[in-house]
Formats: sequence, structure tokens, C-alpha cells
Amino acid sequence: MASWSVMKLLFDTDAFCKLGTANLLHDVAQIFSATLQECGRLYALPFMLRKGALRKLYGGPTCDALISVTNAMPAFPDANVTWLEKVTGVVGIDPGEAQIFALAAELAQPLVAGDKRALETLKGINEFVPALQSRVVTLEAVLLALCDSTGEDQVRKRVSPLIGLDRMIAVCFSPDNPSPTDALSSYFRDLQATLMPLQLWKPRG
Repeated sequence: MASWSVMKLLFDTDAFCKLGTANLLHDVAQIFSATLQECGRLYALPFMLRKGALRKLYGGPTCDALISVTNAMPAFPDANVTWLEKVTGVVGIDPGEAQIFALAAELAQPLVAGDKRALETLKGINEFVPALQSRVVTLEAVLLALCDSTGEDQVRKRVSPLIGLDRMIAVCFSPDNPSPTDALSSYFRDLQATLMPLQLWKPRG
């Protein structure tokens, strides 16, 4: 297992669960030239998947499968207190999100983030805007990248278990929507405008 010091990509819990449910974690890691062994996740994630809100939301079988995936990924360590204290106790950012934001800023590594509320709060913390410039990777962005690399039909099949769990995915990959890419691009543009001045990772150029 890779040392945390060479982690190439960090996943927050929301992004991990959604991409894991769609069996897309490996594909997303590849976008950043990483293996899952070179990606980090929250230390408490396996415990959160065994009981509580995540298990209720995703169901036992899915959570059990995700627990096995966590075994292939190192847990990231505590971030430097200098970064951590800037986000600890901030309303809208939970302790796990504070940890991943602080560590991504400290290590200057990209993070895949699924919690829009936390990102809206983060954009107002000045020190993080330059530290995380083009390093915040949203679900819209990685799904756009995957549609380009593997095709819309393949991604549509993979994300089908999430239709009832994520509104953005439900809209973009609805059977009535002939172009998931156009819809994802629209969502991404709106999100980038909402999160300014925080600059998001862009899947295209």
C-alpha cells in the first residue's frame, strides 16, 4: 500500500460512495494517473459504512462492497494544524471535510469533492482559494471526463444505481436526455459560477 506522502488524489466521503456505487473509482483514479493504492480516503470511512446514515442511504450490500474497496486505499493522516485550524468548527464544513480540505491544501493534491454545501463555505475562506486552485474535482467534472474517454453509454450504465440518490445524475443521465455531456457541462458551468473565486478542476483543457 502506498504511503500517504505519495497520494495523488483524495476522495471525500460523498464522492467516494457515489463513485464507488457506480464502480467508477478506479476509472477516476486513472484520470489522474493514479491507482486506488495512491488515493486517500477518510480513516473513519469503513466504520461509517458499517452502520449509520451511509448504510441506510446506500443499503447493506452496497456498503459491504464499498468496505472492501476501502481496504485497497490508504487512510489519509491528520493534516497540519496550520491548515486544519482554518476550517475546524466552521459551520457548513464537517470534521471529515475539514480534514480533506486541509490536507489537500497542505499536500497541493487534487481532491474529489461531492458536498456542494461544504465547497460553498470553503470559497469564503481566503487562504484556500489559491491553495486549491484547479484542484477541487467535482462529480460533474469527472463524469464529463469519463464521458469523453469511455463514452456516454458506458457511463450511463455505470451511474444507473445512483439515479434515485443524486439529482444531478438523475437529470443528466435520464433516459429522456439524449446528451448527458451537454447537461453535465451546463451543471459544471453553473457550479463554477456559484463557487467563484474558487477555481475548479476542468476536464477539458
